[in-house]
Amino acid sequence: AVTIDSVDKQKLDPGQERTGSIDGQKVKPEEDPFAAPGMRIGTFVFRPTLEQGFTATSNADSSSTGKSAVLSETALRFTATSDWRENSALITGYGQFRNTVSGQKINDAQGRIEGHLNVDLDNELRAIAKLGYEAVPESASSPDAIAGVTQQPLRQTVDGSLGLEKDVGKMRYALTGAVSHDFYGDAELSNGTTVSQKDRDSTLYTATLRTGYQISPALTPFTEVEAGRRIYDLRVDTDGFERSSTRLGARAGLELDMGEKLSGEFSVGWLREAIDDSRLPAVAGPSINADLKWSPERGTIIGLTGKTNVETTTTAGESGDILYSGRLTGERQIRANLTANSALGLDWRDYTGSDGHDLILSAEAGLTWWLNRYAGLTTRVRTEKLTSNLPGRDYTANSVYLGLKVQR
Repeated sequence: AVTIDSVDKQKLDPGQERTGSIDGQKVKPEEDPFAAPGMRIGTFVFRPTLEQGFTATSNADSSSTGKSAVLSETALRFTATSDWRENSALITGYGQFRNTVSGQKINDAQGRIEGHLNVDLDNELRAIAKLGYEAVPESASSPDAIAGVTQQPLRQTVDGSLGLEKDVGKMRYALTGAVSHDFYGDAELSNGTTVSQKDRDSTLYTATLRTGYQISPALTPFTEVEAGRRIYDLRVDTDGFERSSTRLGARAGLELDMGEKLSGEFSVGWLREAIDDSRLPAVAGPSINADLKWSPERGTIIGLTGKTNVETTTTAGESGDILYSGRLTGERQIRANLTANSALGLDWRDYTGSDGHDLILSAEAGLTWWLNRYAGLTTRVRTEKLTSNLPGRDYTANSVYLGLKVQR
């Protein structure tokens, strides 16, 4: 006898056709089918990337005395994005390790971890907090690089900032306080001895006030003033100079918000650091900053960044320099699983108290081919050239990289 229960227990016929959706609409394809899916850890979505490859280079340490080498490179990067109903947080980090396979001996590591927290308060008031830690060895091409060492000193940086933003009608106000502390390890000489770098340890305190007026949702011109104080742990360095300084700056710029097409900001102004020791001239010059992204069509992103940094020094009789850095980047999604990227770089270093200067030009092009959603092959070629009117600083470095990238 056929009962209601026995009908429910009957096996499904595998030959039956699957019933379609009631509305008959097609399933929307994923915008990026090869994007990292991520892992949920608590209230965060964690997306790690591991890259392993080999670099063949004509100048392993990018210096005037650098030699060719084949290097093994390992890079670990991650992002952790909050999934909160209100407010937001973002944690990013990377670690990079290089070791010589053949040629000039290189064994170094660097990395950074940084956190951002955005909190919406009452009455159109927002708070933005940042905290970061970075460890990077001194570059062999740095003006403060030490000759005849087996290992350049390690520079560690702890930085943080807290900002408040307030909208009043079309007016935009922002006040940000920031602290950055740099401390250096010892330099290891080829004869087995070490040279202390403690006289380079310093802390920079800054306060920045920005005022803007929203002409339209897409355009907001602004002005910005900055005041700060750089304090060295040693009031007088080993050569008898008082290196602490007072920092002042002013800028005017424009914020752009045109959705996915064009966004970011740029500004120009003046920056000055007056050193306490009257024997040393102030480090001063124009200030140029930019962070823009332009998407002329879907799948193409053009980026432009510019930074102005004051580089201090403890070299006897010298104040330091101003470094202007600019990058033009491009990324094009040729196919869903094939992405091309390129970059052009220009750096200009202007030494204070002399006519010395450095010009650094660089170019890079690369491809990433995703085998599936979790693994892909990546390659890039790069060239870099430094030209200086100071002796012993010129160099050229060319390199080719091939590696495997995995993500989750």
